[in-house]
Amino acid sequence: MCANCGFPSVPGHWTEAGASTPTDRIRARFRRAQLLQTVLPAFGLSVHDDGVTPGLTLSDRTGRHEMVGDVNEVWQAAERMSGHVIDPLDPRFLAEACDAEGREDT
Repeated sequence: MCANCGFPSVPGHWTEAGASTPTDRIRARFRRAQLLQTVLPAFGLSVHDDGVTPGLTLSDRTGRHEMVGDVNEVWQAAERMSGHVIDPLDPRFLAEACDAEGREDT
């Protein structure tokens, strides 16, 4: 349990599997938040990872926010907060994520 935030300690997200050092894990967390930030504004949402607190903070334009533990929870919370069904495999999301990565469509 984190003494600062009260969250239970977490082993890490599967996307951090290739990260061999704490610096690499933080870098992976920030990159994941950056990719989410490319697609969520279309729904009036933003995501932030401060690198200290386990999980992410999802916010809407009215200032409402919700702490989520991982990417899976982001989509559930985003649907609740936006009132829209959000499909992370939607071709729009994939195209924006590929653009953010600087790659062609896969």
